Amino acid sequence: MNEKFDPFVAEWVSFANSLNHNLVEKCLKLSQVLEYPDLNISEYIQKINDIGQSLKMNITNVDNPTYRISVLNEYMFQQYGFKGDTEDYYNPKNNFLNEVLEKKSGIPITLSIIYSEVAKHIGLGLRIVGFPSHVIVKYNEEIILDPFNGGRLLKIDDLKEILDRNYDGHVEFLPEFLNEINEEKILIRMIRNLKNSYVQSYSYEKAMRCTKMILGLDPSSPEEIRDKGVLEERFLNHDVALQLLEQYLELVPNAEDADFILELIKSIREKVNQ
Repeated sequence: MNEKFDPFVAEWVSFANSLNHNLVEKCLKLSQVLEYPDLNISEYIQKINDIGQSLKMNITNVDNPTYRISVLNEYMFQQYGFKGDTEDYYNPKNNFLNEVLEKKSGIPITLSIIYSEVAKHIGLGLRIVGFPSHVIVKYNEEIILDPFNGGRLLKIDDLKEILDRNYDGHVEFLPEFLNEINEEKILIRMIRNLKNSYVQSYSYEKAMRCTKMILGLDPSSPEEIRDKGVLEERFLNHDVALQLLEQYLELVPNAEDADFILELIKSIREKVNQ
């Protein structure tokens, strides 16, 4: 399969896989590659550091984590005015850290990244949790926080309520939903959000770039192999699309969308044989 070389994707994969860059830098690189070619990464790193340094100067009791979290919340959400974007939640800009830092509003994943980064300045090691449909952070198993909602403390009932609201009661709470997720999974989650936004706005070139960016990190992802096949069909690359869609069904023969993919393969074959 002759893959058209995309220098931006190659640059992204190299940057994202490097141990020399932290999560915030990788998120800003993502912004640069997809929408903001002139973005100055260090400028936005400095914005976060300034908040952290200001916060550090106003902490008196560094031993008490509950106190530190309360001051962190006061700084982030009252003094600096960060908040969850409830009015335009699905705006793709909410996935770009530079935009969230400028407009002081975002979605759970971007707010959690900024919140946990600022927390490092006062010695709070917060971990990002890939809770389904709503990224959160935790200090330990008892202290689970929601940066999208002012850093409020979440109990199990609150977490069940989030699931019920987003999945209409079809997803039961499981303890592993509170596991920490690594940098790669965080980045993939953000890029998937963007890919879905681009598909919905018919920006297929950008959606394809997102798919390639994810496959650069996780080359055997069935979901991305499928989506790349669907996009290749949109670009009328029938042979490549067939190869990818058949590969998807080999990887996940019992996929929920197997019937849909089989129908798509059938219709592509008919076009090829016309």
